[in-house]
Amino acid sequence: MGGASSAGCYILAVVSTEPVGWPTLVIYTDGGASPNPGPGGWAAVILDSSGDVEEISGGAPSTTNNRMELQAAISALAALRKPSAVELYTDSQYVRQGITSWLGRWRAQGWRRRDGGAVKNVDLWRRLEGLNKRHRVRWRWVKGHAGNEWNERVDALASAEIESRGGGSSAEPGSDEAIPPDSARIFLKVRCVGSRGAWIAELVTPEGVIERSGGARGTTPNRLELESVLELLGALPPGQPAAVYTGNDYLRRGAALWIHAWKRNRWRTRSGGPVKNAELWHRLDRQLEERRVLWPAPTGDAGERLKELKERVRALF
Repeated sequence: MGGASSAGCYILAVVSTEPVGWPTLVIYTDGGASPNPGPGGWAAVILDSSGDVEEISGGAPSTTNNRMELQAAISALAALRKPSAVELYTDSQYVRQGITSWLGRWRAQGWRRRDGGAVKNVDLWRRLEGLNKRHRVRWRWVKGHAGNEWNERVDALASAEIESRGGGSSAEPGSDEAIPPDSARIFLKVRCVGSRGAWIAELVTPEGVIERSGGARGTTPNRLELESVLELLGALPPGQPAAVYTGNDYLRRGAALWIHAWKRNRWRTRSGGPVKNAELWHRLDRQLEERRVLWPAPTGDAGERLKELKERVRALF
């Protein structure tokens, strides 16, 4: 040993971090529901080291975006015949952050979030955790609808599953979906005169009722609807579900239906033009990934409440 050192001779050993004999695979997954919640689909593409490609997909008649994203990853890993080294790409931060950062804390806290609320989709998280232990998975995030070949492919497969179950942009946002008891209820009314606008909202939570309001210049009713609902959702605890009542079909149908087609189209409309207020829709899309949001039709008591807000918003000018 001394002789080797004095001669300046060193041996460098490179040790592989992958278990010997394990297959090496790349997986892309995607999932969604349209409307959300509503008919859903998931898909995965599995690429092995020889270049072979396997595509799998499925869906459910009534589900959510997040459940389908989880199901895509579960089904892909469950399809592997033996323990494997996997690079798994998802465009869902909910899945990636959940499995790499949040899961241990959730389990230690009895499957409760930091705010005390129950973790959603526990059945799927438990299954995914078990598969994650069976394989050696590197969880990667890929930006959706940005031109990645395999991300676009799984998106197309998942979309086909949604459409086969009656989902898609032609559907009507459902008003019969049960609203979770821990949901916040947001009643929102916007008014614009020329390019000047104001909004007023009642935010009803299990803790009580809060009134919020605001305004803007150089705006439009549609833009102000988006800005105000973003502010209201941002005021809620992370992950708390919400039901938003608004008379503006642009917001209600856009958030429940159209946004899925816009994303698949790289934020272009059906006619090929750019989606208006795209930067605000991007922000809302992130909110919809982080919490369950329902968009019921404003009928009955909700409609009466919006009528009252319509009178009160006039006083803000």
